[in-house]
Amino acid sequence: MSRNQVDRRRFLAGSAAVGTASVLSQSAFAQAYPARQLKFIVPYPAGGTTDILPRIMQDWLTKRWGQPIVVENKPGAAGNIGVEAAYNAEPDGYTVLVCAPSPFTVNQSLYPKLNFVPSEFVPVSIIATIPTALIVSPRMPANTIQEFIDYARKNPAKLTVSTQGNGTTSHLTSEWFQMLTGTQFVTVPYRGSAPALTDMMGGSVDLMFDNLGTSLQLVKSGQLKMIALATEKRMDSLPGVPTISETLPDFVSATWVGVFLPPKTPQAIANKLNADFNEGLKVPDIARRFIDNGCDPLGTTPEAAAAFVRNEADRWSKVIKAANIKLQ
Repeated sequence: MSRNQVDRRRFLAGSAAVGTASVLSQSAFAQAYPARQLKFIVPYPAGGTTDILPRIMQDWLTKRWGQPIVVENKPGAAGNIGVEAAYNAEPDGYTVLVCAPSPFTVNQSLYPKLNFVPSEFVPVSIIATIPTALIVSPRMPANTIQEFIDYARKNPAKLTVSTQGNGTTSHLTSEWFQMLTGTQFVTVPYRGSAPALTDMMGGSVDLMFDNLGTSLQLVKSGQLKMIALATEKRMDSLPGVPTISETLPDFVSATWVGVFLPPKTPQAIANKLNADFNEGLKVPDIARRFIDNGCDPLGTTPEAAAAFVRNEADRWSKVIKAANIKLQ
């Protein structure tokens, strides 16, 4: 055997040892994790679905980990502010991002520059999907989707539509709807669903394409009115509510809530969090509370979460181009 061959074998053996040590180090770190308080960053205001779901799981996860959890709301710029904070956090597993779609699937198609790279986050799990619904003020005279379209066409640029913010699912769904129906609304962006729905109840705005997680209870109490769902088929829990696709074929819109970690967080940490979050979603009380808030508990692998986000980003980028959606 030549000297070069001996050196090469020594190099490969050393590299393998380093790699094995790294894997073992990550595994040992994951076994000891978490050893102190965790912070969940929610890049939206308190009271919205993305804020509610981690709080539903908070007590169960605290007991499982034996460590406190702080939920920190960092709203603004369609989620970009909070996501940027999570992006720049230490990759040690103690900062966890709980996020809705826009910063991962939409904002890169709307903003000229982001101070984070969505694909560099470490996915943990998509914990829930939430159907979008057309919600209107009780004073709205229309009661069906066709009646609403006819009314909106007769009143161009007179109806006000609230959104969760520029570039959010509610905003894109509204723009897509206007494009397909030849209607025109005056868009009023808010920082999340909660303040938008509050103003709708107060009569300041007329309608919103909102996720059921926030608005369902307000509809049930009679404070708001649901015209239709943006689902593929009618929901078993709401059989009397028609879908928009019954009038506008293939009009389907939903939001979701995902859990992510800062770039370069060890995969062993992501795997541990994945197992714990997904186990929590199977707890009957947690699952029931998700459903009561209009959410379908999901729970995916990290790999499936990454693929899901990529597919969503591709779908909405096509809608943005077709509808020529621009930030206002």
